[in-house]
Amino acid sequence: MAHAYPFSPPHALDLDPTYARLRAADPVARVRLPYGRDGWLVTRYADTRTVLADSRFSREAVVGVDIPRVRPELTDQAGSLLSLDPPAHGRLRRLVANAFTKRRVDTLRPRMERVVNDLLDKMCAAGRPADFVRHVSVPLAVTTISELFGIPEAGRPRFHSGAAAALSTSAMSPEERRAHRADLNDYLVELVGRRRREPADDLLGTLVAARDERDRLSEAELVQLAWVVLVAGYDATINQIGNMVWTLLSEPDRWAAVVREPDRLTARIEELLRFIPLGVAAAFPRIATEDVELSGVTIPAGDAVLLLVHAANRDPDVFADPEVLDLDGESGAHLAFGHGPHHCVGAQLARMELEVLLSTLVRRFGGLELAVAADDVPWRAGGMFRGPRELLVTW
Repeated sequence: MAHAYPFSPPHALDLDPTYARLRAADPVARVRLPYGRDGWLVTRYADTRTVLADSRFSREAVVGVDIPRVRPELTDQAGSLLSLDPPAHGRLRRLVANAFTKRRVDTLRPRMERVVNDLLDKMCAAGRPADFVRHVSVPLAVTTISELFGIPEAGRPRFHSGAAAALSTSAMSPEERRAHRADLNDYLVELVGRRRREPADDLLGTLVAARDERDRLSEAELVQLAWVVLVAGYDATINQIGNMVWTLLSEPDRWAAVVREPDRLTARIEELLRFIPLGVAAAFPRIATEDVELSGVTIPAGDAVLLLVHAANRDPDVFADPEVLDLDGESGAHLAFGHGPHHCVGAQLARMELEVLLSTLVRRFGGLELAVAADDVPWRAGGMFRGPRELLVTW
């Protein structure tokens, strides 16, 4: 019998206890989603790593297949960075990866520090209480990814709408999602043309040069690659910033510990990444290309396998007391950024953004606190990621 999935509507940052029950008793469980055929959900850490890294589980094979999913339309596109297997995937990933190395990201840190301080100045000027999401999370994410790609101020609303549509599940209708996605696609085509006429030393300019000077990218590959990196680096950042600040402020002892020992911030961010369930439900399924056994269950060739890395990050076989946020412990090898060929290419940038933001908050706003009860914070709905819709703070 297939379990109905998702198990329940998301509530704040609570992870449905069904994941823990399945991990213990039915770690490779049959599930039925609102759309598509039935699939398998893995919940153990070891099985999750296998599905993410083993070549017998294919992302490329999902294209055009009636995969289990939470929205009616099929959105996986042939040739996309998210829908390719090695070695084709590696060719596209290498072109983007150079922009996200630790060395390159470190060169962006001074600019990031200036942006964060400017946003906090504006938040102060707005007065107390201030909405941290509106004043900091959203503009920080927009500025970072827009400057990386060279998106001008005038085009950022189109980018915002397209990104929101790409990650919407029920907040928009299928028709609205298609319209906004098409508009963002048209805008990226415009930007590509502009980079050809006016070369620039940003990520989009680098990708255009790879297409025009060395003929390494097709036109479709170029636009799809820009699309994936833009969208993935935007909404997740907005939500994770809000999630971390809410998590630290929701229990004042947590924020006090971070303020008291700022030198431990980097390790504590890793524990926050492990603990916080950013995703609402399993996404990006794989297709088994042959019969594969996981935790004693044989997954037949052709079946879809789903996973939620946040469930794997709560596996007691890997993490001590995993249901507890331990800011003084070791986060271990969490899977918040994935694993294997599709490990998040922007992980270093995301870590740097979080470190710069939180370290600046600790230094400038040691007395920061929620302006409302933690349970009264409103949360976003109808998308792929969890995050506060509004986060009123005072100091």
